[in-house]
Amino acid sequence: MDMQLAGKKIFISGSTQGIGYSVAAACAVEGAAVVLNGRHEQRVVEAVERLRASTPGAQVSGIAADFAAPEQVRALLDELGPVDVLVNNVGLFDVKPFIEVPDEEWLRYFDINVMSAVRLSRGVLDGMLANGWGRIIFIGTESAVDVPGDMVHYGATKAAGLALSNGLAKLTKGTGVTVNTVLGGPTYSDGVASTVERIATAQGLSPQDLKSSLVRDTSLIQRFIEPGEIANLVTFLASPRSSATNGAAIRADGGVLPTTL
Repeated sequence: MDMQLAGKKIFISGSTQGIGYSVAAACAVEGAAVVLNGRHEQRVVEAVERLRASTPGAQVSGIAADFAAPEQVRALLDELGPVDVLVNNVGLFDVKPFIEVPDEEWLRYFDINVMSAVRLSRGVLDGMLANGWGRIIFIGTESAVDVPGDMVHYGATKAAGLALSNGLAKLTKGTGVTVNTVLGGPTYSDGVASTVERIATAQGLSPQDLKSSLVRDTSLIQRFIEPGEIANLVTFLASPRSSATNGAAIRADGGVLPTTL
């Protein structure tokens, strides 16, 4: 199916690896001009080159910025200019006991997981509304709905992102702009793989054995989701074909959440 993304300009935050990179790759194949992002210039350059090599003829560029620094986000928006699609993907996560997470770490999580999306959305929404078309997509998680006890700081900030997405959608009423969230389930992204390897080494286990043991009992697919599977849904939501979907939290969780809503 042609997703009708040819000529659309798409910015994906935190996209040098993992889900963000997979989204960029999927959209590039569809003919979109994608703009990658990461904290470090060299990693952005390498990701741009990697995507150009895997998708000959793709329109790929990149902008480095640290979303913990508001001044860098302002500079990024100035360089970026108008976009057709914004994918709010950048985010932090870690497994840590609630009582061991200090205020400054909570604020860092909030600044990156929530305020990055606030600042980027605020920077592009008016242009989309004036143009009469646009897409803002939040890469969320089932942890925003069922907050894990060992990642309260993460789940709480992702719940805030879900609320932000829902509120922004109300500002698009009667326009061609939509705002939606993809609630992903446990995904074996680069960040998760690194965490699994670190924990496995500390516990004297093989990464594969630990990975298998971490698949939740409630998962209907009984495996981790691959980043490309999340990217498939994001690509649809980024396209004109998703015109009737707005203000939604769409699950790509592998059936981890046991409820219908």
